[in-house]
Amino acid sequence: MRPTFRPLLLCLSLFSLPTLAATVSDLYQVRETVASQQPEERDAALQRALETLVLRLTGKPEAAKGDALAQLRKDPQQIISQYAYEDDHLLVDFDAVSTDRSLRQAGLPLWGVNRPAILAWWLNDTANGANMVGDGQASAEPLRQAAQHRGLPLRLPLADLSEQLLATEENLAAKQPDALRTASERYGADALLAVRAREADGAWQASWQLWLGEEREQGKAEGADRTALADAVLLAVSERLAPRFVVAPGASTAQTVEIIGADLSRYAELQRVMEPFGAQLQSVQADRLVYTVSASAQQLRTQLALLQLREVSADELAAEAAAGAEQPEPVDASQAPVEPQAEQPDKPAAPSIVPRDDVLRFRW
Repeated sequence: MRPTFRPLLLCLSLFSLPTLAATVSDLYQVRETVASQQPEERDAALQRALETLVLRLTGKPEAAKGDALAQLRKDPQQIISQYAYEDDHLLVDFDAVSTDRSLRQAGLPLWGVNRPAILAWWLNDTANGANMVGDGQASAEPLRQAAQHRGLPLRLPLADLSEQLLATEENLAAKQPDALRTASERYGADALLAVRAREADGAWQASWQLWLGEEREQGKAEGADRTALADAVLLAVSERLAPRFVVAPGASTAQTVEIIGADLSRYAELQRVMEPFGAQLQSVQADRLVYTVSASAQQLRTQLALLQLREVSADELAAEAAAGAEQPEPVDASQAPVEPQAEQPDKPAAPSIVPRDDVLRFRW
């Protein structure tokens, strides 16, 4: 069954259902500011680009400065596919395969291209009053640049009148974003970011909170201007999120994972989410897919939660199977009644199927 099922799934992958998690398509592209096109300035920008990319992929600020990447720091171009100047920026495209291989060989953890989509409720407070940053506004550009620079899929509300009324200091400072959750649902994000930014003495400061599921992170940031502040906030957010998703070489164990409720339209998205764990499809039975992966249980739980999968136990599945078996078969009234069969006490009962206890199970 497996040889025929897999090609069929791949052929239909374009029909995958929309999910909340987002793929960062430009994760391996870095834009660095340059003062000129002199070789010295270019080389310095390539070094900064390497540091930016390593931080995006590992979540570790010190990773690019370690001895394991000394050779890459000497010659970043060995993993660069191309670079070009755009106005006062150097646009650097890194080769994804070479970069990942180099980081794995250095023993560094990796965070893949599939990342939680973040909806940002951002309030700027100036001498002229407080204003919510909305999608399409000029004030949104520093946030989008910072999100690209830090490798995060960022979404912004439309900032219509109802949302502006919600984006108050009180609601953004609350420990639980109850007032924002309902309004956020239409944007299909995984994480909710609330930022209160304030201009004071020619600089900017911000307090931020991040919710991913029921877990909450918070912090403060500052910058010389709005662009620097946006980058500081999203850098902090990236560093808090990365430990939940990175896969460290040798730190993971072999796991068997069963996905229940799968169909053709969900297969491609599931493959994308499981790819960082080296997932191998082992078997297919009806709506159940069985994979072997290399990851910790917590990493799998966090990553699969992005697809709205919930973990189920073997006991739950056994109880569901027993409940289904107890349901009587429908009776066609037009059929003649069937005489009950005599009991056969010597006939052994059918063996019950007991799910393996070492399998992690998730379902839609």
